[in-house]
Amino acid sequence: MNKPMRFVLGMMLGFSLSFGQSSPFERMGFILGEWSGTGKGFGNETSTIESSFQLVMDGQYIEVKNDSRFEPTEKNPEGEHHIDHGFISFDKTRGKIVLRQFYIEGFVNQYFLNDSLSNDSTLIFETEAIENLPKGKARWTIKKVSEEECETIFDVSFTGGEYTCLGTNNLIKKRE
Repeated sequence: MNKPMRFVLGMMLGFSLSFGQSSPFERMGFILGEWSGTGKGFGNETSTIESSFQLVMDGQYIEVKNDSRFEPTEKNPEGEHHIDHGFISFDKTRGKIVLRQFYIEGFVNQYFLNDSLSNDSTLIFETEAIENLPKGKARWTIKKVSEEECETIFDVSFTGGEYTCLGTNNLIKKRE
C-alpha cells in the first residue's frame, strides 16, 4: 500500500474510532459528581471527606479531587489534613484508562485501570509508577454500593509484596 493510501486509511480509522465509539469513561459514569462521607484508617481513627469527579476539557479527562480531615488522636493531637488531586485520561496508544494522582505528602502515583479486575460496579486502579516511593505499590478501588453511595479502598505495599488496606471511605453523592 502506498504512503498516501495508508494516510487516508489511518485518518478514516481514527475518525471512525473517535466518533463511532462510546466514551472510554462510559462505565465510570457512576463516580461522576460531588461526594461527601466518612473514612476509617489511614493511621487515624476517623475522617470526613469531600470528593469530586468531574468531566473537564470537553470530556477528555475526569478531574479527581479528594479532601480529607482527620480527627485528632492521642498519637496525632493536631489531626491531619490530606489533599490529593488527579486526572483520569484515556491513553489511546495503550488502550488503557490512566489515573495520575498528586498527593500533598509529595507522592505522585500513576495508576492504570485493571480491566481484568474491574467491572460495571467496581473500578480497580493499580500503580504502574510511584514517584518518591521506589519499592511501593498502591491499589485504589472504587465500589458502587448504589446510585447514591460508593466505597473507596486504598491498599498499599511499601515493600512490593502483598497489599494491606490503609483505609476506606464511604461516600454519599451530594444532591444537585
